[in-house]
Amino acid sequence: MVLAFSGVLFGGGASESPAAEGASAEPQPGTAAAEAPVVNPPLDVEYLDERSALEQGYAAATFAGGCFWCMEGPYDKLDGVVSTTSGYAGGHVVNPRYQEVGTGTTGHAQVVQVIYDPQVISYERLLEVFWVNVDPVDAGGQFCDRGSQYRSAIFYHTPQQREAAMQSRRRLDRSGVLPGPIVTEISELEAFYPAEEYHQGYYRKNPVRYQFYRTGCRRDARLTQLWGEQAE
Repeated sequence: MVLAFSGVLFGGGASESPAAEGASAEPQPGTAAAEAPVVNPPLDVEYLDERSALEQGYAAATFAGGCFWCMEGPYDKLDGVVSTTSGYAGGHVVNPRYQEVGTGTTGHAQVVQVIYDPQVISYERLLEVFWVNVDPVDAGGQFCDRGSQYRSAIFYHTPQQREAAMQSRRRLDRSGVLPGPIVTEISELEAFYPAEEYHQGYYRKNPVRYQFYRTGCRRDARLTQLWGEQAE
């Protein structure tokens, strides 16, 4: 899918383009984000962590878009995406678990971490997919899920990712496409904690329950209202 307004989001003059500035949006080994710790993940969760991904020439991106069940699928179907893992980021508690995060007191958001091959797909493309899968003007959560744990956010791994995310948000805000100002936060990823195994790939393992939730939450209805045919 190519966004009809991608020229607005990721086009523009050379001064707005990371590539034109000689900057790559891909994480580099040795950066603080590349060394972000993953402490004691659930024992039954197998996933490709960022350190291992970097060693294989891959890169990582982390996005919060409300319920993490709904954010894996849009990335899983993209060429160049190696894996997605649901988890938690942005809080102050080490090794948070679902019940804790659900109280809204740990500061974490539900996120999906995307491992991708930067030779096949760009970070900017991942940003495009992120925007059309969230409600960027909702400050209280996402769709029927309320609370800071469901906020929309981009957690950058490198300064280059931060710059790309800031530029994409700025262009979208200026485009007039949305009915209000963008409230999606852009923050450095300090730590990523994988969620429990039963959350991983939930949309594949429980398709009926997943669709019942997604429809009842009116996620697709709101995305269509915001993005029209560009909605995932």
